[in-house]
Amino acid sequence: MNSIRDLMTHDHRHCDDLFVAVEGFVGKSDWGQAGKAFDGFRAAMLAHFRSEETSLFPAFEAQTGMTMGPTQVMRSEHEQMRQLIEACHASLVAHDADDYLGYAETLLIMMQQHNLKEENVLYPMCDQHLSSRSTELLALLESGLRDRGA
Repeated sequence: MNSIRDLMTHDHRHCDDLFVAVEGFVGKSDWGQAGKAFDGFRAAMLAHFRSEETSLFPAFEAQTGMTMGPTQVMRSEHEQMRQLIEACHASLVAHDADDYLGYAETLLIMMQQHNLKEENVLYPMCDQHLSSRSTELLALLESGLRDRGA
């Protein structure tokens, strides 16, 4: 991947694919596989958030001086999605398909809206403003995205 937008958009799709797999297992009431699939999704999402919050957003803010702009909105949405992810997890542990599907629908809508903003606004701004550091930042982001266990 040669741009922040390409790398992070690709990771959005990876997280989306993991999320869809969970719903398939819930639909079959295969709670063991649903739990395993959800653990993979949750780890991927949290690694994505961490990578942005510890590498990308601080670099963008330092370069542009914008600390109350798009990165602040994204952080707030990350927190809301973390809460929904935990609600989904609790529903899976309780084997409550209705609750899971309700929380998952809300999370899906939020993820779609969030991803559109990042992919069409924030990431292009990052590529523009951080071009001199792109090699370094891409390496940091890729490393953070691979770190699914923390």
